Amino acid sequence: MKTKIVIGLFSLAFAIGCSTANKLPNTEVITNTAQTIDLAQGKILYEGKCGRCHGLYEPTKFSAAEWKPIVERMAPKAKLTDEQKDMVYAYLTTP
Repeated sequence: MKTKIVIGLFSLAFAIGCSTANKLPNTEVITNTAQTIDLAQGKILYEGKCGRCHGLYEPTKFSAAEWKPIVERMAPKAKLTDEQKDMVYAYLTTP
């Protein structure tokens, strides 16, 4: 009798676990969407804020290590917030 109860409870737990697993959001899709939005905003900022004062370089012109000091130096001149600066840097350095 105890065996039947244990098997029944295990089956119920398994069924509940399987049914709720399909209802959870795919966090990978959410993360990728957020990253895509940040990269798009970085591009808009780069073209709008940086491009209003001078010509723009292709993102592949410099490595991530080379872009870092450039973005750091130019962010105050472009009046970028820290968040905006991070978005521009991400845009410039994401392949």
